[in-house]
Amino acid sequence: MRNLIALLACSFIMTAANANDLTPVGRAESPKADLGKAPPASIKPKLGLPAASLAAAARAREDQAEVDLSAKIAARLVVMRANQVARAANAVRAKKKVAAQKSALPLVSLVPPLLHGSHWSYEGESGPSNWGKINADWAKCGSGARQSPIDIRDGIKVDLEPIAFDYHPSSFSVIDNGHTVQVNVSPGNFITIQNRMYELQQFHFHRPSEERINGKGFDMVVHLVHKDVEGKLAVIAVMLERGKAQGTIQTIWNNLPLEKNEAATPAIVIDVADLLPPRLDYFTYIGSMTIPPCNEGVLWMVMKDPIQASAAQMALFSRLYPLNARPIQASSGRMIKESN
Repeated sequence: MRNLIALLACSFIMTAANANDLTPVGRAESPKADLGKAPPASIKPKLGLPAASLAAAARAREDQAEVDLSAKIAARLVVMRANQVARAANAVRAKKKVAAQKSALPLVSLVPPLLHGSHWSYEGESGPSNWGKINADWAKCGSGARQSPIDIRDGIKVDLEPIAFDYHPSSFSVIDNGHTVQVNVSPGNFITIQNRMYELQQFHFHRPSEERINGKGFDMVVHLVHKDVEGKLAVIAVMLERGKAQGTIQTIWNNLPLEKNEAATPAIVIDVADLLPPRLDYFTYIGSMTIPPCNEGVLWMVMKDPIQASAAQMALFSRLYPLNARPIQASSGRMIKESN
């Protein structure tokens, strides 16, 4: 820009100089008269002032243009830097948000859902409807076709063989395992049915009863779990209804441990036969255990008659487990037999 201004200034100076050399109209001085004469003093300033003024003005305009351009460039740089800072801040925030979302995801979202869990309960996300999803080994809880408990209806009345009980007074231990009160008994208590002998392992309680008989439920039920030498299971279910106090149940309540999962082993014995009703007629069908892993192929024998327990005894258990019963499962056309 400075070169352009300089060229314009030079052009103007030359034009002005040529104009001053022209002879004014009507003047008749001879060339000889002008030879050797210096220009009048009054003309000399007129030759230099316009060029200097133009050059100064041009320089001033050029300087101002540079100042304006520098100001615009500086302002633009400020905007660009602000945008860069904003973009960088947004990128950092986005990374933090993604990291926070990843850290907030439950571990089960990174692997097949709940394939190796061990916690289960009777309600909520770990309740019966989800048992089959909590652990791959518990798949039968969700997909099995011979699950328990069931509503026992339309039993075929036949002459069922009597269950041969061989129970004796035994030492025992009581444990609150977080799902129920369980009583483990010493070896030596057996039943025989269908030419198989099963040894009593333990018994435990549910409130309300898991089984129903023709749609009717009971306040509680006790399950007596037996196993044979091949590992097959047979469970006897005895319903509990309100009435007079039951001695064996009271002995168990008296020896409840103070902490969960810690066994109490009193120096006394119980006779499990006291938990059986006077009449031993029963229903029978093939089902499953009613807790995970819900293994099937279990021989069930549900006593037709209940035994009694007092309201106070039931209330004590209810304080520990107000609800620990699996919902009724589909009977799926299973054969159910009952004593005549």
